[in-house]
Amino acid sequence: MKVLLYTEGEKLFSKSGLGKAIKHQMKALEYENIDYTTDVQDDYDIVHINWYGPNSFALAKLAKKKGKKIVYHAHSTEEDFKNGFIFCKQISPAFKKWLIKCYSLGNVIITPTPYSKRLLEGYGIDKKIYAISNGIDLENFKKDRKLGKKFRERYELTEKDKVVIGIGLYIERKGIIDFVELAKRLPEYKFIWFGYSPLSAATREVREAVKTKLDNLLFAGYVEQKEIIEAMNGCDLYFFPTYEETEGIPIIEACACQTPALIRDIPIFEEWLEDGKNVYKAKTIDEMEEKIRKIVEKELPDLGEEAYKVAKERDLKEIGKQLRKVYETVLKERE
Repeated sequence: MKVLLYTEGEKLFSKSGLGKAIKHQMKALEYENIDYTTDVQDDYDIVHINWYGPNSFALAKLAKKKGKKIVYHAHSTEEDFKNGFIFCKQISPAFKKWLIKCYSLGNVIITPTPYSKRLLEGYGIDKKIYAISNGIDLENFKKDRKLGKKFRERYELTEKDKVVIGIGLYIERKGIIDFVELAKRLPEYKFIWFGYSPLSAATREVREAVKTKLDNLLFAGYVEQKEIIEAMNGCDLYFFPTYEETEGIPIIEACACQTPALIRDIPIFEEWLEDGKNVYKAKTIDEMEEKIRKIVEKELPDLGEEAYKVAKERDLKEIGKQLRKVYETVLKERE
């Protein structure tokens, strides 16, 4: 069994959650000793497609003609697209139709969560859909106080500074506008946002938020994974005010590092993250303000041990086993 892992425009998405998901797939397959290639000229039995661009569509059509099996990975839905970059809301209905056309080429579809699986089933796609997490490499993401100290040294933070971090592209869906608003409301805490995308593609509201000048607010831009691990270990709170996700890898990273976390209370998180058990949740910005204070000031219990269990279930060693089962099932259809 040989798998072609294909991601159209991989360099373009290397600094996004999708780019991280692709690297996780490679590691998961390596853990399972599954032979894979990223070269479309190589021979292969299964093509695992991670994007919905025209080249991906053409490759899927060609693979089908050659009798190859197709696993289409649904990282995107209309729901998480429409509150992204500028003009996304206007074109989201057409985008949904295109997604259906692409995903329907798969012999099977993989998507990160039961929530995104239900969304796709609601599109009327008549294919078997598997919910498999993008996963987390627990060999890299772990609780480490020394790394936390490096983060504080890097950003010239004292031990007394209370630090809230956020992660994501400069898009409305990630909750970046609320992140800035809460930095305004809580000047006694430091707010640092990691991640970057061109402001020229952002909505006016997001551009204004990112250009906000506050003594306690920093947009650190894109940083390498090692700095994210340091930040997770050195902050007082990971704050994830996203409005929509198909999974949200950073929250799994926070769980792996046993970092206190506050997330927006939305459907994607209902079945695997529980308020007051492994994370804290809030619906409104007023609730978020209140919970940020209580978490940072340690007025709420530490949930680290329960949070780690969430990450452990999504370790890439386990994800590799799940991918193997899907690949083997698809290949048996040939017999």
